[in-house]
Amino acid sequence: MLRTRKTKTAFALYEVLLGLTVFVVGILALGRSVENCLNASALSAEDNRVRLILANRMSEIQASSAVPDPAAETKVDTGYGLVRLIQQTIPAQLVEDDGTDLVGMRTVTLTANWVRGGVKQSRSVEFYVYRAG
Repeated sequence: MLRTRKTKTAFALYEVLLGLTVFVVGILALGRSVENCLNASALSAEDNRVRLILANRMSEIQASSAVPDPAAETKVDTGYGLVRLIQQTIPAQLVEDDGTDLVGMRTVTLTANWVRGGVKQSRSVEFYVYRAG
């Protein structure tokens, strides 16, 4: 009778150890998932900030009555690091269906360059602007 009691106690100890191992593995997996979510959230916030910089600069150019600069460069501190905003403007060279040149149309390309984790990142937007003159 004494032997059966020790065997049952030993099985109970193994069950507790197995349950504790499963619990620890689950907690480690949960911690890793939370870390991945935080990283994804930070990357998304940084990407949104760059998109906002491009959208704001595009709105400024479209709202201005002046001819956009042929080339310009601006550095913007986003809180996530420095973003280099490069603007290039060229004549659009557009032609109507009847062969008429569209004079005054320009293609503006805005490119944002920044570094994320030691890797160069880039995002750009291209749009048309009409300015007579």
